[in-house]
Amino acid sequence: MKTSALHCWIVVNGYLQHDKFSSLALFIKEAAERKKITATLIRNSDLLPIIEKGAPLLKGSFERLPDFVLFMDKDIHLARHLELLGIPVYNSSTAIDICDSKAKTHQALAGHGIPMPKTLFPPFTYEGIERINVDAFKQIGIELGFPLIVKEAYGSFGEQVYLIHTENDFLKTIHNLGHKPFIIQEFIEHSKGRDIRVNVVGDQVIAAMQRHSEHDFRANMTAGGQAAPYTPTRDEAQLAIRCAEILGADFAGVDLLFGEDGPLLCEVNSNSHLLNIYDCTGINIADSMFDYMLDKLRKGSTSDEKTSRLVDL
Repeated sequence: MKTSALHCWIVVNGYLQHDKFSSLALFIKEAAERKKITATLIRNSDLLPIIEKGAPLLKGSFERLPDFVLFMDKDIHLARHLELLGIPVYNSSTAIDICDSKAKTHQALAGHGIPMPKTLFPPFTYEGIERINVDAFKQIGIELGFPLIVKEAYGSFGEQVYLIHTENDFLKTIHNLGHKPFIIQEFIEHSKGRDIRVNVVGDQVIAAMQRHSEHDFRANMTAGGQAAPYTPTRDEAQLAIRCAEILGADFAGVDLLFGEDGPLLCEVNSNSHLLNIYDCTGINIADSMFDYMLDKLRKGSTSDEKTSRLVDL
């Protein structure tokens, strides 16, 4: 296979109108081009997945389907549809789906010896149906003690994460969340305002940074945290690699907390923001990602018949 002949789509969200996302897309496209890959930025809103007569089809303003896709969005149905068309997608739709939900992530890692904060899953309710009986939440407060952490299952950049100090505030937060999925965790005081971001590609740690905040329990840079280059310990590196492996993520930004007895898994990001860690460490993780994908493609096979599945808009 000739690397120069490969064509890649970099799929991004068509509705995120923010400079940091467009800058990230161009940053990744430049990495592809350094590898002599023809890279095209594709908005999910410009693709129309269709199932017609039981067969998956794709409409859009493109000339041919790509040899592979770097999926930098969370449009799970589109990612899965591209896979149905026989296109290698990185990360896979399954890995993105699991990592996108903090609840799914922790349950997928359960039973594998992964150290993580004590995590509870609240009783489900339907949209518009309030949890009138709050006995379960009072019991959770007793089980974990205060303060505790409430995390919406879907959220990014440290947002939708709440530090709760009292039962009254806990019940108010539950009421405000309504039917949104969330998890409840013990608060790791030892890691207050600091964590580690470890970027993994395949079975290798490519770069890491320690984030810290003097004024917030969250260390995320969007929440005002600062970052510095970091060399993970052997335990931290192995934990990050193992989490990505279990979740089937080809690459991931793994966030670790400082537990009193060693590192604890906080969350796994299938689409981590590569510019922050590049600015911090000078390491371009996108280069390693494309090296990894090219290696996977060389070991597998590509098909010139993909163009036969093309459906012009």
